[in-house]
Amino acid sequence: MMMGDLLETVCLRDPGCVLPQGFWAAVTVWLEKPHVLNKRLCGSTTQWRWEVSPAVPAESQTGPGEEEEPEGLGGVLGALSGICSPGQDGGMLERIRGYGERGAASGTTITLRTLIPKANPHYPSVHPRREAVIQDIPNRLVTFIPLEEPNYGHFQVKKNNIYQIRLAHVKDDEWSITLSTLCPESWASDGVVYPKICWMRNELLSKLAKWSTEDKKSEFKSTLSLIAVDKYSTLYQRLKEKYKEMVKVWPEVTDPEKFVYEDVAIATYLLILWEEERLQKRLGDKQSFVDLGCGNGLLVHILIREGHRGRGIDVRKRKIWDMYGSETILEECAIKPSDEYLFPDTDWIIGNHSDELTPWIPVIAARSSYSCSYFVLPCCFFNFYGKYNRKSSKKTQYREYLDFVTDVGHHCGFNVEEDCLRIPSTKRVCLIGKSRTYLHSQEAVIDEKRKEYIKTQYCDPLDSSNKPSHCVTEMKDLSGHHDGLTDVADGHESSNSLKDSPEKEHGQWISNFQPRDKVEQIRNCALLPRDFIDKVVLHVATLLLKEEKSENVIETNTPSWNKGGCLLLREVAEDLGKETLQRLKNECGGLQTLLRNSHQVFEVINSKVSIRDWRKEAQTATNKRREETKRTLSPDVLKTRLCWFYVNHPNSCPRTAESCPYAHGMEELRPSSTTQRKKLRQK
Repeated sequence: MMMGDLLETVCLRDPGCVLPQGFWAAVTVWLEKPHVLNKRLCGSTTQWRWEVSPAVPAESQTGPGEEEEPEGLGGVLGALSGICSPGQDGGMLERIRGYGERGAASGTTITLRTLIPKANPHYPSVHPRREAVIQDIPNRLVTFIPLEEPNYGHFQVKKNNIYQIRLAHVKDDEWSITLSTLCPESWASDGVVYPKICWMRNELLSKLAKWSTEDKKSEFKSTLSLIAVDKYSTLYQRLKEKYKEMVKVWPEVTDPEKFVYEDVAIATYLLILWEEERLQKRLGDKQSFVDLGCGNGLLVHILIREGHRGRGIDVRKRKIWDMYGSETILEECAIKPSDEYLFPDTDWIIGNHSDELTPWIPVIAARSSYSCSYFVLPCCFFNFYGKYNRKSSKKTQYREYLDFVTDVGHHCGFNVEEDCLRIPSTKRVCLIGKSRTYLHSQEAVIDEKRKEYIKTQYCDPLDSSNKPSHCVTEMKDLSGHHDGLTDVADGHESSNSLKDSPEKEHGQWISNFQPRDKVEQIRNCALLPRDFIDKVVLHVATLLLKEEKSENVIETNTPSWNKGGCLLLREVAEDLGKETLQRLKNECGGLQTLLRNSHQVFEVINSKVSIRDWRKEAQTATNKRREETKRTLSPDVLKTRLCWFYVNHPNSCPRTAESCPYAHGMEELRPSSTTQRKKLRQK
């Protein structure tokens, strides 16, 4: 044992042979991304990492890529060597003292990191703290040594908060991970940088054990990898306090907390990114911007209030726009990729959940001016003319689409950087193009390559096969000259020449681009004709009842009731007619949405549908309910509709008339007060 007191041991099985590499991968997460576990931390930064090797004279050892000893290393090593005399505390401090004297074994790394708390007035500790982390690779142990810096470059060890994590091989595929501390009885917890020992036992150790045996690699960059995390934390807290009142006056139907704090986080990221750009390029003025597809406009409002010139453009005006005041410039306009929507005097083009405009953001930025940069946060999957179709099953759809948008940026001549934002959204990877891969004098040549690239991506949206023989292109240069309509497959000019097309007058870059409608259509199956919905529901229910199996017939004190079978949505779709499927494809979610909307009849879980058994729901009512069954019906709608099971199921409704919220027969049916109110409003 290398430590004074053992706190906890977790036993592992490693049938996948991912240890000990998996252990070091898990340690790296805790080292570089501590906020993943400790939500009160904003993150960490690494000042330097020093590899100790006895094969090289100690005086000549340096960090990777450095010409001399990292700044502050001498102070840290001096603090470590002066912890105590050899032979004390079970050998732990003796080993640490050995590191300080630069006599450690090969394969040891000393890292100086800074832990950054979230800037929150409710936390007792909000100042960054430094920590030396010693990774002893041969012995599979890592030691965390908190440091205090009373004077710049001179460190002192906070001895009572030293802890160590060790991986040990037991036998065969059995391993153990232990957590030890030097002085558990005097451990000083501030609840933020120094968590409680019980938290380290229950959360830290168990997570490290879990991660150690997971052979998974993240597809994405670390969160906030391109900006200073400490600056982000401080600014985010300030902006959150400044704009939190927006939550109380939010007039939209969307969730105010999610959208307000998400836009605050995006604005914080851009403000830090732009501040660092000004320092790097020695710019005096703050950057200007245009947000294409700005939606509620809150991001535009915040950036303008923080001193940046800019405006937002969206196809549809929102209610909240009128609340921002005259300084916030928001325009209601349908944007089409064309010469008409270039912004030569703008520094940055923003695409925040810009949907069908997403792949065009790099193109618009590239063609606006050589100095124009872009920031895009892809969400919904669109290519240059419509919905993006997957090309490979080896990646997730999200990862594949991010790679597509990145590829667009590369072909437009940008050095594209990727980062992961800290926002309450599953789609939080942003792509940034702020520098070019070519000289300004090469602009004309690169623009020709852009046009050729977009031609290869553009296929006739009316053709569902997406075969190359059906791919047609239409692309114009910045002066509005037309390249003609060309068949990509054989290179011959098409007879459908667009020389007289009105698009030529406006410098359209492609035809058939469809911006979203000004009036947002409701496509959640709710507006489909009632007789059509009833027909599909009855068809699917009949199909499931034919799948009757012995285990699906539930025997109770009441007569048996046929629950039917369970089918994949794909199997159900194959049984529906082409006309029905086509009609459902025009709705968001299609068949699955319609069946989920018919909550009384069906249960849809993991792409499988079955008939809902309400007796089973009643039996589990006192236990943990599924999210779907948490709905409660208003008294205004009780007995206002006939029970589907009472009317259509061969065994009638599994619930009694008293317990069923729907009417069992016309005599129980009563008029809906909701329908009456609608009629009164229409009058």
